[in-house]
Amino acid sequence: MTDIGTQQQTELPGNWNPAEEEAELYRRWVAAGYFTADAASDKPPFTIVLPPPNVTGSLHMGHALDHTLMDALTRRRRMQGYEVLWLPGMDHAGIATQNVVERELAGQGVSRHDLGREGFVERVWEWKAEYGGKILDQMKRLGDGVDWSRERFTMDEGLSRAVQTMFKRLYDDGLIYRAERIINWCPRCHTALSDIEVEHSEDEGELISIRYGDGEKSVVVATTRAETMLGDTAVAVHPDDERYRHLVGTEVELPLTGRRVPVVADEHVDPEFGTGAVKVTPAHDPNDFEIGRRHDLPALTIMDERGVITAHGPFEGLDRFEARPAVVAALREQGRIVAEKRPYLHAVGHCSRCDTVVEPRLSLQWWVRVGPLAKAAGDAVRDGRTRIHPPELAKRYFDWVDNMHDWTISRQLWWGHRIPVWYGPNGETVCVGPDEQPPTGEGWHQDPDVLDTWFSSGLWPFSTMGWPEPTADLAKFYPTTVLVTGYDILFFWVARMMMFGLYAMDGRQPFDNVFLHGLIRDAQGKKMSKSRGNVIDPLDWMDTYGADATRFTLARGANPGGDMALAEEWAAGARNFGTKLWNATRFALLNGATVARPLPPADELTATDRWILGRLATVVPEVDQLFEEYQFAKVTNVLYHFVWDELCDWYLELAKVQLTIEDTARAEHTRAVLGHALDTVLRLLHPFLPFVTERLWTALTGGVSLVVAAWPEADRFAGYADEVAAERIADVQKLITEVRRFRADQGLKPGQRVVATLSGPGYDGIAGHEAAVRALARLTEPGDGFTESAALEVGLTAGAVNVRLDLSGAIDVAAERKRLRKDLAVAEKELKQAEAKLGNAAFLEKAPAEVVEKIRARRNTAEADIHRITARLDSLPSS
Repeated sequence: MTDIGTQQQTELPGNWNPAEEEAELYRRWVAAGYFTADAASDKPPFTIVLPPPNVTGSLHMGHALDHTLMDALTRRRRMQGYEVLWLPGMDHAGIATQNVVERELAGQGVSRHDLGREGFVERVWEWKAEYGGKILDQMKRLGDGVDWSRERFTMDEGLSRAVQTMFKRLYDDGLIYRAERIINWCPRCHTALSDIEVEHSEDEGELISIRYGDGEKSVVVATTRAETMLGDTAVAVHPDDERYRHLVGTEVELPLTGRRVPVVADEHVDPEFGTGAVKVTPAHDPNDFEIGRRHDLPALTIMDERGVITAHGPFEGLDRFEARPAVVAALREQGRIVAEKRPYLHAVGHCSRCDTVVEPRLSLQWWVRVGPLAKAAGDAVRDGRTRIHPPELAKRYFDWVDNMHDWTISRQLWWGHRIPVWYGPNGETVCVGPDEQPPTGEGWHQDPDVLDTWFSSGLWPFSTMGWPEPTADLAKFYPTTVLVTGYDILFFWVARMMMFGLYAMDGRQPFDNVFLHGLIRDAQGKKMSKSRGNVIDPLDWMDTYGADATRFTLARGANPGGDMALAEEWAAGARNFGTKLWNATRFALLNGATVARPLPPADELTATDRWILGRLATVVPEVDQLFEEYQFAKVTNVLYHFVWDELCDWYLELAKVQLTIEDTARAEHTRAVLGHALDTVLRLLHPFLPFVTERLWTALTGGVSLVVAAWPEADRFAGYADEVAAERIADVQKLITEVRRFRADQGLKPGQRVVATLSGPGYDGIAGHEAAVRALARLTEPGDGFTESAALEVGLTAGAVNVRLDLSGAIDVAAERKRLRKDLAVAEKELKQAEAKLGNAAFLEKAPAEVVEKIRARRNTAEADIHRITARLDSLPSS
């Protein structure tokens, strides 16, 4: 930690220019090694692993929020004396990266098949070296204090070894198996997709009701995918549905095919939905697949990996979307269509990478048997090894891990971790670990698929530290302290890291805490999307307002678990806050503020000085408590209002008076108080505003860097808390505020000075602050010829203070009367119109309630304006 013994203050320029200073400050921090963790340190560890962004990605607002909060946590802990590791890295992003490179090749008239597997993978590595990872440079712009010496990539040698080791262990333990199941299939990417890679939207389609069979043995089913009826192998009804009980166990003819299919009873069917009967297509619907397993139904695959119909007959060779109207037309021709509903809105899954409609498809894939892994993940949260913040989101976590289905982990791609399984010429299957030689000889070949990206990223908290080797990093920094991420991937990523971490690390959880924030929305609360045109680019904000303003804006909206509405004017407000802090520190430097001398004893300070230090005695522990609770919005709000409303708007103004008095010792005390107050505030704000606070703090203190300075001790200012001083200053603030309001009501310009006297029973309590009151309220001492023309009474703790003012010559009475009468006429007209509407029974009967309420509000406002203007006219001098 840096102790400030001597002070060499630096003069600050008139304005803070982020574009000129932020990059150089960051370069210095990295060069100094401030962010590099030491596994041999005896300091307590604090660890965060960065959720790895895609190698194809660029910084978006979600990243910026995540990174701001993680950086705030790590900067504070570093200042508190922890050995901090914030470990960065990137995900190889299988589908996304393969698509990017394939598009690049297509522009050259080449396909991946032209290159072959090895050639294509080599081309992807070349692309990664040239273009991948630009997000890492953008992280530097944001100020991420990550340990760049430990940067990892999910396809690097060490992590690849970890992936192969994990697969082998799970396989040997019977927790990985190969089976035919229904998966999400992208006909364009030609691969299975995880649930998180599927985006659902409400699309317009059609709902077609089809009659299967004839006469009393017929049944009507409804579907949005008429073409899949070609693969139906049953009709299902609920076992308690009296309408169809006579059909259960019989067969009906499947139109267009000539096949007969059974009617089965299954409790999955909702008798209240539609006709209460459903078609069962086990090879093309996940629910139907489960019905098929329960009733031993055949599963007929009727389309290939491109979504083209393969069933024999007139529809063979048609794309699925061409086949749909063709099937409907053929059914209509046979009189099988009972009803048609168009348009019909329903949820449709799309590939998140190419927007192709996803096809449920029966496919032979590799799966993780999640039962025991998911139970362990649930137990770790239930017994408190991992705590979820906010706690109410733990229920959502349990809903997922307690009802998790087996996870398909194979992908039909070339870019990724190849599945370490070899097949022999006689049906042999061999899983190979990282230190084992794969089988060789004629007929042996490796599985062509790669692993789901979520498999390798599920190992991230420990694979990045060298697992499966027992490294010093694992011994020091695992389990990690906290994971910061959005609640939207609580299941997809968090649960998988929990499962793998507990399994690989002998029951030790991957993180002690999980902090979940919400999603970022626009100012109207709508989800950001390119189609809506409401996406905000954090890089644009950093260009315009600076990284500090971007970070502070995001932190001020980060309530645990809650979504955040975001608007550009808030970034402008955050920039203004930085400017306020800059101007306050610059004023302090110009007026000799110092931290070189210790704070004087409380009994040697003015009430003003004791008040601001007493406020710090409250603010510092409050900030600490809110940090511990991950209440980022609240902690930034506390600091914002303390700095702006109390330190800058009041203390600095009151201190100006104390700095100009003849009492040299008192002025020096104030310089020390101002210096130490700013020093503390800059330390408290550094986690959120790292760049401007660094620049200001080094100028104020002469210290090396705020990054490694000590965090303020919670009880440092406890001895300065003084209720009497706080009460005094509250009275001074109230008096000045009321006088300013009265002056505004009288039409006085803000800087215009007027003569006034102060008296009354409450005066003695603020007498020692009269100079400050007069300076801040623009009141001058009365002289000969003082004539009272206006007065107000302000109630303070010890009684009222009477302020009598001589406004002669201060305002143009005639002009002011004219202006006020004009305003009064407008208010009276508004009141008359509002009362006329509210007195109209027909209007009240027909108008919506919200319209009537608005009219009432207009009436109330007009009445208040009339009262205010009339009082102002009455208070004006007669001439």
